[in-house]
Amino acid sequence: MKIIVIVIICLVTCTFPQLSFSQQFHTNSAKALKIYKDGVRSYDYIDFYTAERYFKQAIAIDNEFYEAHMMLGELLLKQKRFSESALHYRNAVRIDSLFYMPVYFDLATAEMMSGNYKKALIYFNVYLEQDNMSEKNRIQALKDAKNCEFAIEAMKNPVPFNPVSVGEGINTTDDEYWPSITADGQTLMFTRQNNPRNKVSFNTPAQEDFYVSNLHNNIWQRAENAGAPLNTRQNEGAQTLSSDGLYMYFTACDRPGGLGSCDIYFSANNEGKWSMPVNLGGPVNTQHWESQPSVSANGRMLFFSSSRPGGFGGKDIWYSVKNEMNRWKNPVNLGEVINTDGDEMSPFIHFDGRTLYFSSNGKPGMGGFDIYFSRMKEDTTWTDPKNLGYPINTYNDETGLIIESAGQKAYFSSRRDNVNGKDIFLFNLHKSIQPDPVAYLRGKVTDKETGRLLKANYELLNLSTGKTVISNSTDAGGNFLVCIPSGYNYGLNISRSGYLFYSENFMFEGQHTVVKPFLKQIRLSPLKVGEKMLLSNVFYEIDSYELKKESVAELNKLTNLLKENKELAVEIGGYTDSTGADNYNLVLSEKRAKSVVDYLINNGIDSERLKFKGYGNASPIGDNVTFEGRKLNRRTEVQIIDNKK
Repeated sequence: MKIIVIVIICLVTCTFPQLSFSQQFHTNSAKALKIYKDGVRSYDYIDFYTAERYFKQAIAIDNEFYEAHMMLGELLLKQKRFSESALHYRNAVRIDSLFYMPVYFDLATAEMMSGNYKKALIYFNVYLEQDNMSEKNRIQALKDAKNCEFAIEAMKNPVPFNPVSVGEGINTTDDEYWPSITADGQTLMFTRQNNPRNKVSFNTPAQEDFYVSNLHNNIWQRAENAGAPLNTRQNEGAQTLSSDGLYMYFTACDRPGGLGSCDIYFSANNEGKWSMPVNLGGPVNTQHWESQPSVSANGRMLFFSSSRPGGFGGKDIWYSVKNEMNRWKNPVNLGEVINTDGDEMSPFIHFDGRTLYFSSNGKPGMGGFDIYFSRMKEDTTWTDPKNLGYPINTYNDETGLIIESAGQKAYFSSRRDNVNGKDIFLFNLHKSIQPDPVAYLRGKVTDKETGRLLKANYELLNLSTGKTVISNSTDAGGNFLVCIPSGYNYGLNISRSGYLFYSENFMFEGQHTVVKPFLKQIRLSPLKVGEKMLLSNVFYEIDSYELKKESVAELNKLTNLLKENKELAVEIGGYTDSTGADNYNLVLSEKRAKSVVDYLINNGIDSERLKFKGYGNASPIGDNVTFEGRKLNRRTEVQIIDNKK
């Protein structure tokens, strides 16, 4: 215990050396001096409550007691009571502005963290004019002076900001924070700390658990505890939900079997019950601190904050990618464009898969942690981060921002008063800091004949690039949700063994506007003679039978279906709209059907199993008047004509 006291006293004397070595105090009151020394003794033993009481008593006796103001300023600064700290530092400087010049650093810090940026900038500049200052403090003062300059300009140009509470279904007198939301915006999961200050017994430790609320009639319903085994007697938090809400990653600290102080865990939801959490292990988790995960909409990238070696500062943002075996690869640091010599935390990768929001205290900002955003380029590097602006960012720490799939509404937690503690709020993002909007398709897969719910595989392809965006399975009830980012053309395939597959396309190339969600009842046809399926993602050049490269993925899907079901024989039917002469349309549709057959033959399908026929505009399914109607009529279909089982 004596060693601890000596260390504490050393820290105090290093900060304010005259306390131990100067015999001359700025007071003539023996009573005030005695009380002050009692306060220093309490401070040395880290009894801040008692120390504060003594220092205030000393000041009440002698308001010109320099040392009492200094110690009270330091004590309050340690407790992050910045405006009170600045008041007492200012009083000390008023009493004797030259006695202890390093005070200007702490005074400037307290002013900055109170939002008094103009005063803070003056005091930082006074401090920087001194000789023999701490090199560490000099570097910090230069950085914070830039923060003050940034903040002064930002406050001249405030951004739109209209936060409103998400409602009493979620917010209580306990603390609610770290929200995460599904792509359809219907499920919100968050962390709630059952705060002992609101309970009868103050000896009860604070408990963090996950809670879930669902949106009904645009109102968040009463949140329910996620329950065991997800929640335990230990603390869980900083979670990220998958876009469909069927699995999550979260942070837990000091758990038995953990690799570091905090690790990232995984849990899946099956029919409303969360599975036993599993530690991700290496290489994501290490013996260091890993926390605050955010998973991409396709489930293939995991962003998180870590204190592991190899970074640029104390905590950096890293990401890991899943390989073909569904295992996480070695994490990659996002680089010096994102990470600084400070701390970067609370990453959130939007549903568009390319816009990253995160908090940093190492970039020019309002002081403390500010929220920034950056976009991933085609080469996977990042654009220069942009500060979200004032008053979204303030002199307080801003962390834990998430944004709905449409890109217009943001959710965050904030402490607006001492009664309700931290609550969750939402606000409309101004245009310049919005991500790309993302539509989504929510579907249910059934058997066309019986209506039986089917578990099936679904795949979203980027037709513009030829890459698979996501490949996954529905839940046991045939339900699935897939995000469809704007700006590209996409093809969707749903398949199950023993059935023809279903396909659809979404043509968004060049469009970055909010699209209404797609809600689909998908009926798969069993492999029976007479059953048909539409090849929605087979395309031809305009007024031609030449297949476009975007057709390859779907044609390969058809090829594989025929290879896996060698007993099938099919007819490829070509159809056109009513534009042009009937005979011309009949010939064109037949040539288009033959192009598909030729592709199948060239890829190993026996020609004896294949027929083709052109139908022209004989069987329209659209109106032939509107663009959309004519588009529906221009199609290629597959019909089973034989099944030699």
